[in-house]
Amino acid sequence: VPTEPVVFIKPETSLMHKSATFVIPDFTNDLHHEIELVIRLDKVGRSISERFAPKYYSTIGLGIDFTARDIQAQLKEKGLPWEKAKAFDNAAIVSQEFIPISELDLENGVNFSLTNNGKLVQKGNSKDMLFPIDKIIVETSKYFTLKTGDLIYTGTPAGVASVCPGDVLEGFIEDRKMFSLTVY
Repeated sequence: VPTEPVVFIKPETSLMHKSATFVIPDFTNDLHHEIELVIRLDKVGRSISERFAPKYYSTIGLGIDFTARDIQAQLKEKGLPWEKAKAFDNAAIVSQEFIPISELDLENGVNFSLTNNGKLVQKGNSKDMLFPIDKIIVETSKYFTLKTGDLIYTGTPAGVASVCPGDVLEGFIEDRKMFSLTVY
């Protein structure tokens, strides 16, 4: 278990536009889904203390951090950064809806899940994350000025697996469907 969150950033072009079609990039033969809770920041902050971290977000969404696992393995082997494997165009799917935290039970944890062709493939709860949301905000803000509208993906539960053309991925927070995505 790492002592601090693993942090990487994605350019704006990684965020898939709601009207775009998701096509597996031709440079990978092993694309994996990673379902994650997503925090959208409400204001600018730097070096945020843990007691103030909850004041920097008021909603939670859901997303997929797609990873070209074969490319990532090659980069890791050489000790190189992972951007080619994680920051490519359309690598970040995010729900259009963000749920106000006042509607969620953060104290007992927020359930989230992903189905692939109707079968449950990933299921997690925010209480089981390696690092709580507030700690992720604190650690990230040590190195980067966080801006209004920035998205922080919080990590993925077990069940990461490859996707194939024709797969239909659906993400849920509690029982609320947050997105449906067909893979081409």
